[in-house]
Amino acid sequence: MTQDSLALVFPGQGSQKVGMMTDAYASFESVRDTFEEAAEVVHYDMWALVKDGPQEALNLTETTQPVLLTCSVALWRAWQEQGGVMPGIMAGHSLGEFSALVCASALSFTDAVALVRRRGQFMQTAVPVGMGAMAVVLGLDDSVINEICATLTGEEGSVSPVNYNSPGQVVIAGHSAAVEAACVALKKAGATRTLPLPVSAPFHTSLMKPAGEQLAQAIADITIAIPSIPVVHNVNAQIQNDPEKIRSVLVEQIYSPVQWTDCMRFMINRGTTRLVECGPGKVLSGLARRIDKSLTVASIERPDALTAAISEIT
Repeated sequence: MTQDSLALVFPGQGSQKVGMMTDAYASFESVRDTFEEAAEVVHYDMWALVKDGPQEALNLTETTQPVLLTCSVALWRAWQEQGGVMPGIMAGHSLGEFSALVCASALSFTDAVALVRRRGQFMQTAVPVGMGAMAVVLGLDDSVINEICATLTGEEGSVSPVNYNSPGQVVIAGHSAAVEAACVALKKAGATRTLPLPVSAPFHTSLMKPAGEQLAQAIADITIAIPSIPVVHNVNAQIQNDPEKIRSVLVEQIYSPVQWTDCMRFMINRGTTRLVECGPGKVLSGLARRIDKSLTVASIERPDALTAAISEIT
C-alpha cells in the first residue's frame, strides 16, 4: 500500500547528538540489527559511539555521515516493521539523499555506509582546516544573498550560497575571510542574523571539486538500481530514474548548492500534504513548516511518535 500524499525526508549533518535513537534502539529489533550491520562495515561499535560519545568523535565528518545514514535506515526499517505505508516520494538533505536512495532500494545499505564514510573523508581533506567556513543567514531574500556573495568573491577568496533551506534561511560557505566579509555585508543589507556554523570545511562549494573527483572514483563500481520510490535530488530538485544519472548527480551534489526549498516545493506540487522526517531530530520538520504551513509534519525518532504517525497515516 502506498500513500501518494506522503513524503519521507532524511536529514543530513547537524542532526547528530550523543544519546540520539536511545528509545528506538531499545524498542525495535530492526534498529538494533541495522546498527550491528553498520558496525560490520565500519569495524567499530557504532551504537556505543552514538550512545556514549564523545560528541567530538560523533562530529567528525567521516563518522557523522555513516552514523546518520544508519539512524535513518534503521527508522525506515522500524517504520516498515510496524506497518507504516510506503510513501509516494522521498528526498534527503545532502547526506540524507544517500539515505533516501537506500530506503528506495537504489543503493544497498552496506555499500552506502562504506561510501558515505569515504565521502566524509574526501570532504574533510579537500580543503585544509581553517581555510574554509560556513554560516547561516536569516531573514534575507535569496536574490540579495546571491548578489552580495557574487560581489564579494575576489581577493579574499570565494563565497557562495550552498544550502537554500527555506525562505529566509540560507547557508553560505567558502574561504574563511570571504565568509566573514559576506556576513558583515549581509547584516548591513538587512539580515536579521548571521551565525557561523561549527564545521571545518566549506561543503557544497566549488572548493569541494577535488572531493567530487574522489567520490566519482569511489562510486564508479557501486551498483545503483532504479529507485522503487521516486527520490528528489538536491542539485536540481528533480526525480531521476537512470542509475548512471543518479551516480552523476551524487557526485555533482558534493560541490553544488542544496536546493532544499525547491525540492520541497516539487514534492508539494506533486501532491504531498504529509511529511515524515525519518532520522534524528526535527531540523527538516521545522524547515517544512517555514516552506508551507499547510503541511502535516511528523518526526519519528521516538517510538511513540513513530507509532502515532503510522496510526494517523492510513
